[in-house]
Amino acid sequence: MGKLQEFEITFTNNKVVYNPGESISGTVRIKTSHSLQFKAIKVNCVGSCGISSKLNDASWMLEEKYLSSTLSVADKGTLSAGEHSFPFQFLIPASVPTSFEGPFGKVLYKIRAFIDTPRFSKDYKTQRPFYLLNVLNLNELPDIEQPSCALTTKKFNYLLVKTGTLMLKACSDLRGYTPGQVIKLSTEIHNKSGKDTGYVMASLIQRVSYKTKRPVFDLRPIAEVEGAGVKAGKHAEWREQIIVPPLPQSGLTGCSLIDIEYFIQVSLKSPEAVVTLPIYIGNIAVNLTPSIPHPIAQVPSAPPAEDHLVGALGAGGVDSEEIPTKSHSQQDPSGVPISMSPSAFGQASGPGAPQPTQFSDGSAPLFCLSTGATIPFFTDSNTTPVPTSCPLILPPEYSTWEYPHEPPPTYEESCSSNNSSFNSSMR
Repeated sequence: MGKLQEFEITFTNNKVVYNPGESISGTVRIKTSHSLQFKAIKVNCVGSCGISSKLNDASWMLEEKYLSSTLSVADKGTLSAGEHSFPFQFLIPASVPTSFEGPFGKVLYKIRAFIDTPRFSKDYKTQRPFYLLNVLNLNELPDIEQPSCALTTKKFNYLLVKTGTLMLKACSDLRGYTPGQVIKLSTEIHNKSGKDTGYVMASLIQRVSYKTKRPVFDLRPIAEVEGAGVKAGKHAEWREQIIVPPLPQSGLTGCSLIDIEYFIQVSLKSPEAVVTLPIYIGNIAVNLTPSIPHPIAQVPSAPPAEDHLVGALGAGGVDSEEIPTKSHSQQDPSGVPISMSPSAFGQASGPGAPQPTQFSDGSAPLFCLSTGATIPFFTDSNTTPVPTSCPLILPPEYSTWEYPHEPPPTYEESCSSNNSSFNSSMR
Protein backbone atom coordinates (compact mmCIF):
# COMPACT_ATOMS: atom_id res chain seq x y z
CA MET A 1 0.00 0.00 0.00
CA GLY A 2 2.99 2.31 -0.28
CA LYS A 3 2.98 4.89 2.49
CA LEU A 4 -0.17 3.35 3.94
CA GLN A 5 0.51 0.40 6.23
CA GLU A 6 -3.02 0.03 7.68
CA PHE A 7 -6.37 1.36 6.61
CA GLU A 8 -9.29 -0.37 8.30
CA ILE A 9 -12.74 0.15 9.78
CA THR A 10 -13.69 -1.18 13.21
CA PHE A 11 -17.14 -1.16 14.79
CA THR A 12 -17.79 -0.29 18.42
CA ASN A 13 -17.71 -3.50 20.50
CA ASN A 14 -17.17 -5.43 17.25
CA LYS A 15 -20.90 -5.31 16.67
CA VAL A 16 -21.91 -6.30 13.13
CA VAL A 17 -25.70 -6.86 13.40
CA TYR A 18 -27.96 -3.87 13.92
CA ASN A 19 -31.68 -3.14 14.13
CA PRO A 20 -33.45 -0.33 12.25
CA GLY A 21 -33.39 2.91 14.23
CA GLU A 22 -30.09 2.11 15.94
CA SER A 23 -26.85 4.05 15.60
CA ILE A 24 -23.79 2.44 14.11
CA SER A 25 -20.47 3.77 15.33
CA GLY A 26 -16.83 2.89 15.00
CA THR A 27 -13.38 4.09 14.10
CA VAL A 28 -11.33 4.47 10.94
CA ARG A 29 -7.77 3.43 11.76
CA ILE A 30 -4.86 4.59 9.58
CA LYS A 31 -1.19 3.74 9.95
CA THR A 32 1.42 5.35 7.69
CA SER A 33 5.14 4.76 7.29
CA HIS A 34 5.72 8.31 5.99
CA SER A 35 3.79 11.56 6.04
CA LEU A 36 0.77 11.55 3.75
CA GLN A 37 -0.91 14.63 2.32
CA PHE A 38 -4.67 14.48 1.83
CA LYS A 39 -7.51 16.69 0.65
CA ALA A 40 -10.15 14.97 2.81
CA ILE A 41 -10.87 11.80 4.76
CA LYS A 42 -14.48 10.73 4.42
CA VAL A 43 -16.68 7.93 5.78
CA ASN A 44 -19.77 6.80 3.93
CA CYS A 45 -22.68 4.63 5.18
CA VAL A 46 -24.69 3.01 2.39
CA GLY A 47 -27.47 0.46 2.05
CA SER A 48 -29.18 -0.72 -1.11
CA CYS A 49 -30.84 -3.59 -2.97
CA GLY A 50 -30.02 -4.74 -6.48
CA ILE A 51 -31.59 -7.50 -8.58
CA SER A 52 -30.92 -9.12 -11.95
CA SER A 53 -32.40 -11.87 -14.08
CA LYS A 54 -28.94 -13.37 -14.57
CA LEU A 55 -27.36 -15.72 -12.05
CA ASN A 56 -24.76 -14.06 -9.80
CA ASP A 57 -24.75 -10.93 -11.95
CA ALA A 58 -23.32 -7.82 -10.25
CA SER A 59 -24.70 -5.52 -12.96
CA TRP A 60 -28.13 -4.93 -11.48
CA MET A 61 -31.18 -4.41 -13.69
CA LEU A 62 -33.05 -2.64 -10.88
CA GLU A 63 -31.82 -0.96 -7.71
CA GLU A 64 -33.25 0.88 -4.73
CA LYS A 65 -31.38 2.77 -2.01
CA TYR A 66 -32.23 2.71 1.69
CA LEU A 67 -29.55 4.99 3.11
CA SER A 68 -26.56 6.99 1.94
CA SER A 69 -24.81 9.36 4.31
CA THR A 70 -21.30 10.80 4.13
CA LEU A 71 -19.26 12.26 6.98
CA SER A 72 -16.00 14.19 6.57
CA VAL A 73 -13.80 13.19 9.52
CA ALA A 74 -10.77 15.26 8.46
CA ASP A 75 -10.27 18.20 6.08
CA LYS A 76 -7.23 19.08 4.01
CA GLY A 77 -3.95 18.39 5.80
CA THR A 78 -1.07 15.99 6.33
CA LEU A 79 -0.99 12.72 8.24
CA SER A 80 2.29 12.31 10.05
CA ALA A 81 4.00 8.93 10.12
CA GLY A 82 2.35 6.68 12.70
CA GLU A 83 -1.18 5.68 13.77
CA HIS A 84 -4.31 7.82 13.48
CA SER A 85 -7.93 7.19 14.51
CA PHE A 86 -11.08 8.93 13.29
CA PRO A 87 -14.41 8.11 15.00
CA PHE A 88 -17.71 8.07 13.11
CA GLN A 89 -21.38 7.54 13.86
CA PHE A 90 -24.48 7.14 11.66
CA LEU A 91 -28.17 6.74 12.45
CA ILE A 92 -29.85 3.82 10.67
CA PRO A 93 -33.37 4.65 9.35
CA ALA A 94 -36.31 2.89 10.98
CA SER A 95 -37.76 1.35 7.80
CA VAL A 96 -34.78 -0.45 6.23
CA PRO A 97 -35.12 -4.15 5.30
CA THR A 98 -33.18 -7.10 6.65
CA SER A 99 -29.91 -7.98 4.93
CA PHE A 100 -30.25 -10.68 2.29
CA GLU A 101 -27.99 -12.37 -0.24
CA GLY A 102 -29.34 -14.48 -3.09
CA PRO A 103 -28.24 -15.54 -6.58
CA PHE A 104 -30.37 -12.94 -8.35
CA GLY A 105 -30.27 -10.08 -5.87
CA LYS A 106 -28.94 -8.74 -2.59
CA VAL A 107 -29.75 -6.32 0.19
CA LEU A 108 -26.38 -5.01 1.36
CA TYR A 109 -25.13 -2.51 3.92
CA LYS A 110 -21.57 -1.26 4.30
CA ILE A 111 -19.34 1.41 5.78
CA ARG A 112 -16.78 2.83 3.34
CA ALA A 113 -13.80 5.09 4.06
CA PHE A 114 -11.87 7.23 1.55
CA ILE A 115 -8.63 9.18 1.64
CA ASP A 116 -8.65 11.79 -1.14
CA THR A 117 -5.10 12.81 -2.00
CA PRO A 118 -3.75 15.69 -4.09
CA ARG A 119 -3.66 15.44 -7.87
CA PHE A 120 -1.39 12.73 -9.36
CA SER A 121 -1.27 10.92 -6.01
CA LYS A 122 -2.98 7.61 -5.27
CA ASP A 123 -6.35 7.71 -3.52
CA TYR A 124 -7.12 5.09 -0.88
CA LYS A 125 -10.36 3.37 0.06
CA THR A 126 -11.58 0.52 2.25
CA GLN A 127 -14.95 -0.85 3.28
CA ARG A 128 -16.61 -3.20 5.77
CA PRO A 129 -20.09 -4.72 5.63
CA PHE A 130 -22.61 -4.70 8.45
CA TYR A 131 -25.96 -6.46 8.68
CA LEU A 132 -29.52 -5.33 9.40
CA LEU A 133 -32.15 -7.41 11.18
CA ASN A 134 -35.65 -5.93 10.86
CA VAL A 135 -37.41 -8.21 13.34
CA LEU A 136 -40.62 -9.96 12.28
CA ASN A 137 -42.91 -10.60 15.25
CA LEU A 138 -45.15 -13.49 14.26
CA ASN A 139 -47.74 -12.43 16.85
CA GLU A 140 -48.58 -9.43 14.64
CA LEU A 141 -49.92 -11.72 11.89
CA PRO A 142 -53.62 -12.69 12.01
CA ASP A 143 -54.57 -16.26 13.02
CA ILE A 144 -50.89 -17.20 13.21
CA GLU A 145 -51.57 -19.60 16.11
CA GLN A 146 -54.09 -21.58 14.07
CA PRO A 147 -53.26 -24.73 12.06
CA SER A 148 -52.65 -24.41 8.34
CA CYS A 149 -54.65 -27.05 6.45
CA ALA A 150 -55.33 -28.01 2.86
CA LEU A 151 -57.21 -30.86 1.19
CA THR A 152 -57.59 -32.26 -2.30
CA THR A 153 -59.48 -35.19 -3.80
CA LYS A 154 -58.66 -36.89 -7.06
CA LYS A 155 -60.46 -39.38 -9.23
CA PHE A 156 -58.20 -41.51 -11.39
CA ASN A 157 -58.20 -44.48 -13.73
CA TYR A 158 -56.14 -47.64 -13.44
CA LEU A 159 -56.00 -50.97 -15.22
CA LEU A 160 -57.56 -49.19 -18.21
CA VAL A 161 -61.17 -49.60 -17.12
CA LYS A 162 -61.22 -49.16 -13.34
CA THR A 163 -61.63 -45.88 -11.45
CA GLY A 164 -60.73 -44.85 -7.92
CA THR A 165 -60.92 -41.86 -5.58
CA LEU A 166 -58.15 -40.53 -3.39
CA MET A 167 -58.27 -37.93 -0.62
CA LEU A 168 -55.10 -36.15 0.56
CA LYS A 169 -55.23 -33.79 3.53
CA ALA A 170 -52.36 -32.14 5.41
CA CYS A 171 -52.21 -29.85 8.45
CA SER A 172 -49.41 -28.05 10.28
CA ASP A 173 -49.87 -27.24 13.97
CA LEU A 174 -49.21 -23.50 13.45
CA ARG A 175 -48.95 -20.98 10.62
CA GLY A 176 -45.69 -19.42 11.77
CA TYR A 177 -42.36 -20.58 13.19
CA THR A 178 -38.94 -19.31 14.18
CA PRO A 179 -35.61 -21.06 13.49
CA GLY A 180 -35.14 -24.00 15.83
CA GLN A 181 -38.85 -24.70 16.25
CA VAL A 182 -40.46 -27.92 15.09
CA ILE A 183 -43.18 -28.05 12.45
CA LYS A 184 -45.63 -30.80 13.43
CA LEU A 185 -47.21 -32.15 10.29
CA SER A 186 -50.24 -34.44 10.11
CA THR A 187 -51.22 -36.06 6.81
CA GLU A 188 -54.24 -38.20 6.04
CA ILE A 189 -54.66 -40.29 2.90
CA HIS A 190 -57.80 -42.21 1.99
CA ASN A 191 -57.17 -44.56 -0.91
CA LYS A 192 -60.61 -45.63 -2.10
CA SER A 193 -59.36 -47.76 -4.98
CA GLY A 194 -57.99 -51.17 -5.75
CA LYS A 195 -54.48 -49.87 -6.44
CA ASP A 196 -51.62 -49.09 -4.06
CA THR A 197 -50.37 -45.51 -4.13
CA GLY A 198 -46.79 -44.37 -4.60
CA TYR A 199 -44.74 -42.74 -1.85
CA VAL A 200 -45.79 -39.56 -0.03
CA MET A 201 -43.37 -36.62 0.28
CA ALA A 202 -43.45 -33.59 2.60
CA SER A 203 -41.14 -30.65 1.82
CA LEU A 204 -40.41 -27.31 3.45
CA ILE A 205 -39.89 -25.02 0.46
CA GLN A 206 -38.54 -21.50 0.16
CA ARG A 207 -39.62 -19.30 -2.73
CA VAL A 208 -37.73 -16.07 -3.41
CA SER A 209 -39.24 -13.69 -5.97
CA TYR A 210 -37.00 -11.17 -7.73
CA LYS A 211 -39.25 -8.50 -9.23
CA THR A 212 -37.44 -7.74 -12.46
CA LYS A 213 -39.39 -6.80 -15.61
CA ARG A 214 -39.92 -10.51 -16.10
CA PRO A 215 -40.04 -11.80 -12.48
CA VAL A 216 -37.62 -14.53 -11.50
CA PHE A 217 -38.77 -17.20 -9.02
CA ASP A 218 -36.16 -19.20 -7.13
CA LEU A 219 -37.60 -22.33 -5.49
CA ARG A 220 -35.58 -24.59 -3.24
CA PRO A 221 -36.44 -27.47 -0.88
CA ILE A 222 -35.12 -26.73 2.61
CA ALA A 223 -36.03 -30.10 4.15
CA GLU A 224 -37.72 -33.23 2.82
CA VAL A 225 -39.39 -36.25 4.42
CA GLU A 226 -40.53 -39.32 2.50
CA GLY A 227 -43.15 -41.80 3.65
CA ALA A 228 -44.34 -45.10 2.27
CA GLY A 229 -47.39 -45.49 0.03
CA VAL A 230 -50.90 -46.47 1.05
CA LYS A 231 -52.30 -49.90 0.25
CA ALA A 232 -55.41 -50.35 -1.85
CA GLY A 233 -58.62 -49.59 0.05
CA LYS A 234 -56.77 -48.25 3.10
CA HIS A 235 -57.14 -45.11 5.16
CA ALA A 236 -53.75 -44.06 6.56
CA GLU A 237 -52.27 -41.29 8.69
CA TRP A 238 -48.73 -39.97 8.67
CA ARG A 239 -47.29 -37.76 11.40
CA GLU A 240 -43.88 -36.21 10.96
CA GLN A 241 -41.77 -33.29 12.14
CA ILE A 242 -39.48 -30.83 10.38
CA ILE A 243 -37.01 -28.66 12.27
CA VAL A 244 -36.89 -25.10 10.96
CA PRO A 245 -33.22 -24.32 10.18
CA PRO A 246 -31.79 -20.78 10.33
CA LEU A 247 -33.69 -19.01 7.55
CA PRO A 248 -34.35 -15.40 6.57
CA GLN A 249 -37.73 -14.07 7.59
CA SER A 250 -40.78 -14.10 5.36
CA GLY A 251 -41.58 -11.02 3.35
CA LEU A 252 -38.39 -8.93 3.61
CA THR A 253 -40.40 -5.94 4.80
CA GLY A 254 -39.11 -2.63 3.47
CA CYS A 255 -37.79 -4.10 0.22
CA SER A 256 -39.95 -3.76 -2.90
CA LEU A 257 -37.68 -5.77 -5.20
CA ILE A 258 -37.34 -9.10 -3.33
CA ASP A 259 -40.01 -11.17 -1.58
CA ILE A 260 -39.50 -14.36 0.46
CA GLU A 261 -42.22 -16.95 1.03
CA TYR A 262 -42.34 -20.39 2.63
CA PHE A 263 -44.75 -23.26 2.30
CA ILE A 264 -45.02 -26.94 3.11
CA GLN A 265 -45.83 -29.08 0.12
CA VAL A 266 -47.23 -32.57 0.64
CA SER A 267 -47.36 -34.62 -2.55
CA LEU A 268 -48.33 -38.15 -3.45
CA LYS A 269 -46.83 -40.15 -6.26
CA SER A 270 -49.10 -42.30 -8.40
CA PRO A 271 -51.72 -40.99 -8.54
CA GLU A 272 -50.31 -37.47 -8.61
CA ALA A 273 -51.82 -35.30 -5.87
CA VAL A 274 -50.44 -32.28 -4.04
CA VAL A 275 -51.46 -29.79 -1.35
CA THR A 276 -49.55 -26.73 -0.16
CA LEU A 277 -49.61 -25.06 3.26
CA PRO A 278 -48.34 -21.47 3.32
CA ILE A 279 -46.40 -20.67 6.51
CA TYR A 280 -44.32 -17.78 7.84
CA ILE A 281 -40.80 -17.73 9.23
CA GLY A 282 -40.17 -14.95 11.74
CA ASN A 283 -37.88 -13.81 14.54
CA ILE A 284 -40.26 -13.71 17.52
CA ALA A 285 -42.16 -16.94 18.14
CA VAL A 286 -45.92 -17.33 18.38
CA ASN A 287 -47.11 -16.62 21.92
CA LEU A 288 -49.35 -19.50 22.97
CA THR A 289 -50.70 -18.28 26.32
CA PRO A 290 -51.92 -20.84 28.90
CA SER A 291 -55.45 -19.39 28.71
CA ILE A 292 -55.66 -20.37 25.05
CA PRO A 293 -55.09 -24.11 24.57
CA HIS A 294 -52.52 -24.98 21.94
CA PRO A 295 -54.41 -26.21 18.87
CA ILE A 296 -53.46 -29.78 18.13
CA ALA A 297 -53.51 -30.69 14.46
CA GLN A 298 -56.02 -33.52 14.69
CA VAL A 299 -57.01 -34.45 11.17
CA PRO A 300 -60.74 -35.15 10.85
CA SER A 301 -61.94 -37.98 8.70
CA ALA A 302 -62.98 -35.52 6.01
CA PRO A 303 -64.73 -32.16 5.63
CA PRO A 304 -68.52 -32.11 5.22
CA ALA A 305 -68.14 -31.79 1.45
CA GLU A 306 -66.65 -35.26 1.35
CA ASP A 307 -69.71 -37.09 2.73
CA HIS A 308 -69.09 -40.16 0.64
CA LEU A 309 -65.67 -40.56 2.30
CA VAL A 310 -67.00 -39.84 5.79
CA GLY A 311 -69.51 -42.61 5.44
CA ALA A 312 -66.87 -45.09 4.39
CA LEU A 313 -64.53 -44.20 7.25
CA GLY A 314 -67.20 -43.92 9.92
CA ALA A 315 -68.72 -47.27 9.03
CA GLY A 316 -65.45 -49.01 9.50
CA GLY A 317 -65.39 -50.13 5.90
CA VAL A 318 -61.83 -48.95 5.47
CA ASP A 319 -58.96 -50.10 7.65
CA SER A 320 -56.78 -47.38 9.19
CA GLU A 321 -53.00 -47.66 9.37
CA GLU A 322 -49.90 -45.61 10.14
CA ILE A 323 -47.61 -44.63 7.28
CA PRO A 324 -43.94 -45.41 8.07
CA THR A 325 -41.27 -42.83 7.24
CA LYS A 326 -38.67 -44.03 4.72
CA SER A 327 -36.19 -41.11 4.77
CA HIS A 328 -35.66 -37.68 6.32
CA SER A 329 -33.20 -35.07 5.06
CA GLN A 330 -32.62 -33.86 8.63
CA GLN A 331 -31.27 -37.20 9.79
CA ASP A 332 -27.63 -38.15 9.92
CA PRO A 333 -26.36 -40.96 7.65
CA SER A 334 -27.19 -43.61 10.28
CA GLY A 335 -30.83 -42.57 10.20
CA VAL A 336 -30.87 -41.14 13.73
CA PRO A 337 -32.87 -37.88 13.97
CA ILE A 338 -30.78 -34.86 14.80
CA SER A 339 -31.29 -33.54 18.33
CA MET A 340 -31.29 -29.79 18.66
CA SER A 341 -29.76 -28.03 21.61
CA PRO A 342 -31.94 -25.16 22.94
CA SER A 343 -28.89 -22.93 22.86
CA ALA A 344 -28.35 -23.60 19.17
CA PHE A 345 -30.98 -21.02 18.30
CA GLY A 346 -31.62 -17.64 19.88
CA GLN A 347 -35.19 -16.41 19.81
CA ALA A 348 -37.66 -14.35 21.76
CA SER A 349 -41.32 -15.11 22.26
CA GLY A 350 -44.51 -13.29 23.05
CA PRO A 351 -45.79 -9.83 22.19
CA GLY A 352 -44.04 -8.36 25.21
CA ALA A 353 -40.67 -9.87 24.37
CA PRO A 354 -37.57 -7.78 25.00
CA GLN A 355 -35.53 -6.24 22.24
CA PRO A 356 -34.39 -8.80 19.66
CA THR A 357 -30.78 -8.56 20.72
CA GLN A 358 -31.54 -9.33 24.36
CA PHE A 359 -32.62 -12.76 25.61
CA SER A 360 -33.44 -14.12 29.02
CA ASP A 361 -30.98 -16.98 28.72
CA GLY A 362 -28.17 -14.62 27.79
CA SER A 363 -27.68 -16.17 24.37
CA ALA A 364 -27.22 -13.98 21.31
CA PRO A 365 -29.61 -14.30 18.36
CA LEU A 366 -28.57 -16.14 15.27
CA PHE A 367 -28.64 -14.00 12.17
CA CYS A 368 -28.86 -15.34 8.66
CA LEU A 369 -26.57 -13.56 6.23
CA SER A 370 -27.84 -15.56 3.31
CA THR A 371 -30.84 -17.63 2.33
CA GLY A 372 -30.67 -20.54 4.76
CA ALA A 373 -28.69 -22.60 2.29
CA THR A 374 -25.28 -21.07 2.80
CA ILE A 375 -23.70 -20.32 6.15
CA PRO A 376 -22.13 -18.28 7.90
CA PHE A 377 -24.56 -17.28 10.61
CA PHE A 378 -23.11 -14.79 13.03
CA THR A 379 -23.92 -13.94 16.61
CA ASP A 380 -24.43 -10.38 17.74
CA SER A 381 -22.15 -9.91 20.73
CA ASN A 382 -19.13 -8.09 22.00
CA THR A 383 -16.74 -10.63 20.54
CA THR A 384 -15.37 -10.96 17.04
CA PRO A 385 -18.11 -12.63 14.96
CA VAL A 386 -17.50 -16.25 14.05
CA PRO A 387 -19.63 -18.82 12.21
CA THR A 388 -22.19 -20.42 14.53
CA SER A 389 -22.18 -24.21 14.47
CA CYS A 390 -25.46 -25.77 13.39
CA PRO A 391 -25.97 -29.58 13.13
CA LEU A 392 -28.80 -29.30 10.60
CA ILE A 393 -28.24 -30.77 7.17
CA LEU A 394 -28.92 -27.83 4.90
CA PRO A 395 -29.58 -27.85 1.15
CA PRO A 396 -26.82 -27.22 -1.41
CA GLU A 397 -25.45 -23.78 -2.11
CA TYR A 398 -27.07 -21.60 -4.74
CA SER A 399 -23.99 -21.97 -6.94
CA THR A 400 -25.01 -25.57 -7.70
CA TRP A 401 -28.42 -24.56 -9.01
CA GLU A 402 -29.43 -23.98 -12.60
CA TYR A 403 -31.94 -21.37 -13.75
CA PRO A 404 -34.67 -21.14 -11.09
CA HIS A 405 -37.76 -23.28 -11.20
CA GLU A 406 -41.19 -21.83 -11.78
CA PRO A 407 -43.57 -22.14 -8.82
CA PRO A 408 -45.92 -25.13 -8.78
CA PRO A 409 -49.31 -24.29 -10.30
CA THR A 410 -51.20 -25.08 -7.09
CA TYR A 411 -49.19 -22.63 -4.99
CA GLU A 412 -51.08 -19.43 -5.83
CA GLU A 413 -54.44 -21.16 -5.43
CA SER A 414 -53.40 -22.46 -2.04
CA CYS A 415 -52.12 -19.05 -0.93
CA SER A 416 -55.30 -17.27 -1.95
CA SER A 417 -57.52 -19.87 -0.29
CA ASN A 418 -55.63 -19.52 2.97
CA ASN A 419 -55.46 -15.71 2.91
CA SER A 420 -51.70 -15.94 3.08
CA SER A 421 -50.55 -12.93 1.10
CA PHE A 422 -47.72 -11.77 3.31
CA ASN A 423 -47.58 -8.23 2.07
CA SER A 424 -51.30 -7.66 2.59
CA SER A 425 -51.16 -8.99 6.14
CA MET A 426 -48.14 -6.93 7.07
CA ARG A 427 -49.36 -3.58 5.73
